[in-house]
Amino acid sequence: MYHIPELVVAFCISLLSTLILVYPIKKLAMKIGAIDHPNYRKVHTKATPRLGGLAIFLGVVIGLLYIRPEHPQLLEIVLGAFIIVITGLLDDKYQLKPILKLSGQIAATIIVISSGLIIDRITIPLLGVIELHGWSIIVTFFWIIGITNAINLIDGLDGLAAGVSTIALMSITVMAFMDYRMTVIYFCIVLIASNLGFLFHNFHPAKIYMGDTGSMFLGYSIAVISIMGLFKNITLFSFVIPIIVLAVPIFDTLFAMLRRFINGESIMMPDKKHFHHNLLAAGFSHRATVLIIYGFSAVFGISAIVFSNASLVVSILISFVILLLLHIIAEVVGIVGKGKRPIVQLTRKSVMKIKNKKQVKSSSN
Repeated sequence: MYHIPELVVAFCISLLSTLILVYPIKKLAMKIGAIDHPNYRKVHTKATPRLGGLAIFLGVVIGLLYIRPEHPQLLEIVLGAFIIVITGLLDDKYQLKPILKLSGQIAATIIVISSGLIIDRITIPLLGVIELHGWSIIVTFFWIIGITNAINLIDGLDGLAAGVSTIALMSITVMAFMDYRMTVIYFCIVLIASNLGFLFHNFHPAKIYMGDTGSMFLGYSIAVISIMGLFKNITLFSFVIPIIVLAVPIFDTLFAMLRRFINGESIMMPDKKHFHHNLLAAGFSHRATVLIIYGFSAVFGISAIVFSNASLVVSILISFVILLLLHIIAEVVGIVGKGKRPIVQLTRKSVMKIKNKKQVKSSSN
């Protein structure tokens, strides 16, 4: 039986806690020099305090202290989260070398894996359930590290990482309700609430950034929650559902690595050619770019929900929509079409026509 009143109270506690905690944390970031300064890779033009992820983390902790979820690996999950947050805090203050950040992520991942929380099987259409056996640890390791960094990499615009994470978590929550996975629901609810509390301060124009403290914590949390919920559901498409839910950060990261490889660049070298960068370059405003990516994330999230219980015909239709969206992302980031962006340009022209019609209509009135 679902404890709806308890969930509502936990949601409100986490939301208000994060909303309020941002104020003292913003002052703390200014005091200790945890400031994000503009450079050639970044979109913002003025120094902005980071460390906002600490407010998200504390909001989640306060909500969980109220709701008190139970799970066999809860201690290890929390310990891993603490390591991730400490690593993020140090990076936000001192700008750690990538190898040190990765070391913190690996330490947290090893703790989770050692607890026994692993992806032990996957279900692939036509092939059925595949037991991973010795590959379980490797798959789990790369899943947690990969998602942690994927969320970290899309944190390039005001409200982007928090919004995309919230949409993914909402999708996971719906599927967790369908599958009655209460612990997953508890975690998702407080994370969604904390993200929304933070978005009040972080949506464009942002007054504070979450920094690596927030983006790595959200990536780690989503990776672990998906193992607890989505990968444990033995349905026809259980392997692809988590990938669909997180399609925007996953494929933006993969396409970035592929683009760099094609161009003979280091795949780990940061650049200004991610999905959001290219939408800005295509002429969309900061806010419009974020809302467009929210839209992509929402479509992927809804597709994953429908996909989880869809018939074969519906699954084929959803697959077509997913492939179309992935093509648009690939087109935007520049790995298909040799620099041409027909779908993006067509969409932009359509939007401009609608705007012009509204302007003409309003002026005539």
